[in-house]
Amino acid sequence: MNRKSLRVLLIEARFYNDIADELCKGAIRVIQRSSACFDRIAVPGALEIPIALAMASENANYDAYVMLGCVIRGETSHYDIVACESARAVMNLAVSRKLALGNGILTVENANQAYMRARVNGKNKGGFAAQTALDMAELYRQLRN
Repeated sequence: MNRKSLRVLLIEARFYNDIADELCKGAIRVIQRSSACFDRIAVPGALEIPIALAMASENANYDAYVMLGCVIRGETSHYDIVACESARAVMNLAVSRKLALGNGILTVENANQAYMRARVNGKNKGGFAAQTALDMAELYRQLRN
């Protein structure tokens, strides 16, 4: 498949700016290496990612979507709500609308775990999410033909 013709949307939660920047850096490198085109939008936090995904998938013409963000466990149960509800809503949209999606929303216990997963020279979860989205877009094209 010619990935140059792919249009990808990066949706990034900016609640933890430094982690978001690193996740985006990894995702953008993968997308640029594939020669796909991309747009990038920001939302305040992980709970807003599914809302932006719903808006974009209804009103724009993208082949793949990359969700990037981070939820760090705190002292209250708010972590569980944010982590579970954002993941559930993203998955529901992906399945119901048949979206090629890479989910790079980190759910971690502390900032150190987040940095280790976000860093390009670490686990590079942003790059992994972008690669997943591109692979799923390719699979979708194959299955349609």
